[in-house]
Amino acid sequence: MRQSLNRRNFQGALVAGGIFAGMKSVSGAIDDRKYRVGIIGATGRGDYGHAVDMPFTKLPNVQIVALADANPKGLSQAKERLKPQNSYADYREMLSKESLDLVAICPRWIDQHFEMLMACAKANCHVYMEKPFCRTMIECDQVRKEFEDRKLKLAIAHTAQYSPVLDVAMELINDGAIGQVLELRGRGKEDHRGGAEDMWVLGSHIFALMRTFAKRDPASCVAQVTQNGEPIRKEHVVEGNEGLGPLAGDHVQVMYTFNDGVMGYFGSRKAMAASPSRFALQVFGSKGILEIESGYLAAAHLLRDGSWSSGRSGKNWERVTSAGVGKPEPIKAGSYEDGHLAAIKDLMLAIEQDRAPKCSLTDAIGITEMILGAFESQRVGQRVLLPSKTREHPLTLLV
Repeated sequence: MRQSLNRRNFQGALVAGGIFAGMKSVSGAIDDRKYRVGIIGATGRGDYGHAVDMPFTKLPNVQIVALADANPKGLSQAKERLKPQNSYADYREMLSKESLDLVAICPRWIDQHFEMLMACAKANCHVYMEKPFCRTMIECDQVRKEFEDRKLKLAIAHTAQYSPVLDVAMELINDGAIGQVLELRGRGKEDHRGGAEDMWVLGSHIFALMRTFAKRDPASCVAQVTQNGEPIRKEHVVEGNEGLGPLAGDHVQVMYTFNDGVMGYFGSRKAMAASPSRFALQVFGSKGILEIESGYLAAAHLLRDGSWSSGRSGKNWERVTSAGVGKPEPIKAGSYEDGHLAAIKDLMLAIEQDRAPKCSLTDAIGITEMILGAFESQRVGQRVLLPSKTREHPLTLLV
């Protein structure tokens, strides 16, 4: 979980200190080291995620040493855009033959993530990777051990966690702009993926934001997961899209208990999408609401109204940007690629300074606990404590 230091000032220090031109060591001297990077793609099976590969071509302190993709056509296309020194059909061969500092795990299908992560750890490589993380807590536990034993860093592409707008939002919360935080509410996109798939693919972004604003992991959760209005059973479980593994439920409702009496709520129901989307997190406080969408430089809004009802109070929502409340957004670089760049630069600084990245291995595991905790609560029919004692996938244990 991101540290509750003044992150806005930290972001400014990155710009002023020249991180966009190159890396610095802890002492502040320019580090002439180039990061030797390997890229793992899987064309046809998650591809290169949300173009996780391309930002590495934009960094002057990166040397793309090697590329791996088992699909010959995909490998050829990636070679054209990435210009690696060497290419491989098998990422394991790449990791065994090349001396790499950092590996980009690009595919979005998570059934491959565990083996890729374990291979990277054994090759002593730091990792930047596409989300979601892993399919089970057993996989999470093994990855944690391998990376922590080797003192390796991992950052995951929940790009909102690197946003300067989030810095300002956190400052507003800490300064009491909405009073005492009472609850957190988030929803997925609720399109054709609504329910359990939405919770995995897009809810993971919401859970990352929940943990940031709560400043801790939830202590417990209670959930209702249904399929066509019925509690999910073994016969409802299918193999999920994008390598998600066991999946069931077209309607998910979860409540999380954080410390200090703060409650978190997440919901997603299939075919209930709206325009504009409800995909966002709302932080409700005793004096108002702060809403933030998911994404790098995504919109945030503030309602200074303890009734939570602008219709009754007559108060208006105010736009929040990286410059503050009601001010125009001065930053123009707000694309998905810009989010990746911010994340990769933060990961490199984390390596240099021996600190956790803003969205780290611990965060990735905490988000996965929240997802699988919902399935476990439905399975046992009651509130479950987190971290859960059940490390297997709960849907494999349904009867």
